[in-house]
Amino acid sequence: MTAFPTSGFLSEASDGLREMLADQASEISLAQGEILFEQDDEGDALYAILDGTLEVSFLAMSGRKLTLTLMRPGEVFGEIALFDSGPRTATVAAAEPSRVLRVRRSDVMNQIRRHPDLAVDMVRLAGLRMRWMGSQLNEQVFLPMPIRLARKLLHLSGLQDDPTERITLSQSELAEFVGATREAVSKTIATWKRDNVVEASRGGLLIQDFDALRELADSDLI
Repeated sequence: MTAFPTSGFLSEASDGLREMLADQASEISLAQGEILFEQDDEGDALYAILDGTLEVSFLAMSGRKLTLTLMRPGEVFGEIALFDSGPRTATVAAAEPSRVLRVRRSDVMNQIRRHPDLAVDMVRLAGLRMRWMGSQLNEQVFLPMPIRLARKLLHLSGLQDDPTERITLSQSELAEFVGATREAVSKTIATWKRDNVVEASRGGLLIQDFDALRELADSDLI
């Protein structure tokens, strides 16, 4: 039996719940480029990364694949599928040879029927997840767009092999990332360009002053 990570969604889980999940888990090996699940697939399982790196992406309105983040060993994801079978909101694929643990919702529900006390822990974890999602929504709604954009650009630069390389996204795609209009994003980038914080062109965007962008990203003024 492989122990489940104690991070993310499972950081507050009881020992009993972790043991149950580990008992129900099966290991999956993924070759580089292999897809674990695609955007809009029905959610049916929770996953935890043992080895390797997984890429999380989604399709922009332009039809281009945009990388949201990279996940590494110890990360737990897909937990919403334990409570709801709705469609996956992103595609997850192996950025390198990887191993993950998978726990199917049907197996978890069978165990909860046999051991109802585990349901209390599951409900508590669902509440914590909802609280975290609420904080993310508050950031998306209430933080000024320039702060959200600065944080996203720094995050995207960190996903690249060389953070100083150009971020090859259009301003429309950046607007999708931060939940804003293209016009608002363009106006902000024009200001940063004038202040030599970024260099922007049709080929994307290059961060020139990381310190200035980090100072803005660390701000939480509403």
